[in-house]
Amino acid sequence: MNTKPALDFVYFDAGGGHRSAAIALQSVIASMRLPWDVRLMNLQDVLDPLDIFRRLTGVRMQDIYNFVLAKGWTIGSTSLLPPMHGLIRLYLPAQIRILRAAWKERQPDMVVSLIPNFNRALFKSLEIARPGVPLVTILTDMADYPPHFWIERQPQYLICGTDHAAEQAKAAGHDSKHVYRTSGMILRPQFYEQPCVDPFAERERLGLNPNLPTGLVLFGGEGSNAMFSIARCLGSCDTDLQLILICGRNANLRRRLRNLRTRNRMLVEGFTKEIPFYMQLSDFFIGKPGPGSISEALKMGLPIIVERNAWTLPQERFNTDWIREQGVGLVLKNFRHIDEVIGELLAGQHLADMKHRIERLENRAVFEIPSILQEILHKTYAGLTPEDAAASEPPAQHTAT
Repeated sequence: MNTKPALDFVYFDAGGGHRSAAIALQSVIASMRLPWDVRLMNLQDVLDPLDIFRRLTGVRMQDIYNFVLAKGWTIGSTSLLPPMHGLIRLYLPAQIRILRAAWKERQPDMVVSLIPNFNRALFKSLEIARPGVPLVTILTDMADYPPHFWIERQPQYLICGTDHAAEQAKAAGHDSKHVYRTSGMILRPQFYEQPCVDPFAERERLGLNPNLPTGLVLFGGEGSNAMFSIARCLGSCDTDLQLILICGRNANLRRRLRNLRTRNRMLVEGFTKEIPFYMQLSDFFIGKPGPGSISEALKMGLPIIVERNAWTLPQERFNTDWIREQGVGLVLKNFRHIDEVIGELLAGQHLADMKHRIERLENRAVFEIPSILQEILHKTYAGLTPEDAAASEPPAQHTAT
C-alpha cells in the first residue's frame, strides 16, 4: 500500500446522485483530515470507447438517460433492464480489459463504487490488476433491484442505507461479515451545516405570505413537466397555500411557470445550490421518489408527497413502500387530484403527526462511511508490507449492522 492510501471513488452522471454522493464523501473525508488521496473517477469517461449509443448517435449513454428522466419518458423502464444488463454482460470482457489497464495505471489501494450495473466489471478487473485491493460498493439507492443491479455474488464489501438493502445483500449470498449498515443515504454536508433561518421573515422577503402553508416542488436538476401540472392544480385550488418551485436547468419550464396565473402565490426558481435554504421555508415536499430527494426532505423535516405508477423507476419503487411504512409522507397513484390530497393533509393533524415521526429519524451516513472505509483499510493492510498486501486475498469482512 502507498504511504498515503489512494481511494478511487467511481461514479457516473446518469441521474446526478452518484456524483453528488462521491463529492459529499470526498468533502467529509477532507474535513476529517484523513491521510488519504481520494480520487474521483467517472466511469463513463473510462468506458467511452465501448459506448455504442455514442457511436450511433454521437450522444453519451448517461446523457440519453438524463434526457429521458427530464422528459419523464420512464414508462416501461422495468422491461428495459434485462436487455440493458444483457448488453453490459456481452461487453464484460472488453470492460474488464479497459478497467484492468486503468487500475494498473492508477494503482488504487481501495476502489469505492457508487454506481449500479457495473460492479461485476469493477470487481473482475480489480481482481486481475490489483489482487487483494478491496472493492466497496455503496448503494446510493434505498434498495437493490436484482439481479445484477447493485449487489453481485462476489467477495466484496457492501454498504447499505436501509435494513431492506442489507437483508437483500445477505439473501444474495453475502454473510453478515460482508455487510455494513449506515443510518441512511449520503447527503451533502450542507444539509447538516445550514444555519437556521426565520422562515416567516424569509418568506416575506421573497414575496410570499409568511403565514401560509408552503410546499416545495422539486424534481431534480432537470425539472419535470409534472411540475407545471402540479402548479396549475394547486395554484388554483380552494386551499390557501403557496408553492416554491425549483426548475433546475429547465429554462422552458421556468418560463412557463412564471407566466402561469394562479390564485395562490408561487415562487419560481431555476437551478440553485440552496436547496436546504428553500426547504427551511417549506412545510411539505412534492417530488419524485428518488433516494436523494427523499433523504434531503426528511433531513429538513418535510413530509413527502410522491407518486408511484408505471412511470416510476423500478429501483425507486421500494422507496414508496418505505415512505408508507415509516409514516412520513403520502404516495399517490398520480398527481391528478393532488389538490384534494393536500387539502386533507392540511386540514387536520396529519402533517403535524408526520413531522413528529420524521423527528425520530437520524441520518448520519455521510459521516459514518469514512470510519467504515478506514476500518476496511486497516483490516486489509495492517501489518503487511506493500508486497504482501499486493499479493493478499481480500480479507474477511466485518459488519456494522
